[in-house]
Amino acid sequence: MKYLLLIHSNPITWGHPSFLHTEEGRKLPKKARDALAKQLDDLLTGLDESGELITAVPLEPPARTRVVRVREGIRATTDGPYSEAKEQLAGVFLIDVATAERAEEIAATIPEAQFVAVEVRQASVFD
Repeated sequence: MKYLLLIHSNPITWGHPSFLHTEEGRKLPKKARDALAKQLDDLLTGLDESGELITAVPLEPPARTRVVRVREGIRATTDGPYSEAKEQLAGVFLIDVATAERAEEIAATIPEAQFVAVEVRQASVFD
């Protein structure tokens, strides 16, 4: 079964990969950021080696988001994230695992799960 792991994060908590060069991306001490980056790298390596990882994609920070809405045939495009919240969608994993429990187990090892949330959704369209 394929699952989409939606990683929600506050990009200034530990520094979104595309934020690390900014002041906002340095809220945690470098040692803590390095430990989280290693945790993520080890996770990706393990999932790749087990054949469970289809892809993992970090998203650009919310400040670089564009939102498109069409109302009565008129398109309106605005800057910024879909919602005005500190936590935003930061990235996604697409995995292929045997059970929902395994998908949840993997989600629990994604670093953001310690701070905000990782949403697990079965991607039945891919089956």
